[in-house]
Amino acid sequence: MPHCIIEHSINIDSNTLIPLVFNASLESSLFEQDGSDIKVRVLPFVHYQTGMLSSAATQVDFIHVTLKILSGRSTEQKLMLSKLVLKSLATLALKSCSTSVEVVDIDRASYSKIVS
Repeated sequence: MPHCIIEHSINIDSNTLIPLVFNASLESSLFEQDGSDIKVRVLPFVHYQTGMLSSAATQVDFIHVTLKILSGRSTEQKLMLSKLVLKSLATLALKSCSTSVEVVDIDRASYSKIVS
């Protein structure tokens, strides 16, 4: 059931990122075997600042993935998921790009959902 939210600088192709995050999430074996519960969405940013700007500074691209998952997984499972996604994104071999991944628990007791 993860909600995988990819935020990235506009210079990076969203369509390249989506399958990398989806497949790494599926590879974790923490979710449905067919991937039917994995949701991936992308938010490209045109306007952003990374670090201090100066007249000589070059804007650094970024990718940040937030994986929102139902609570109950161990720290080891969450770290494994994070590392799988990061490793998958590293295959892009992007230059001057900061890439980060975080796993966030969704409180099981208060989560609600309707599928129609």
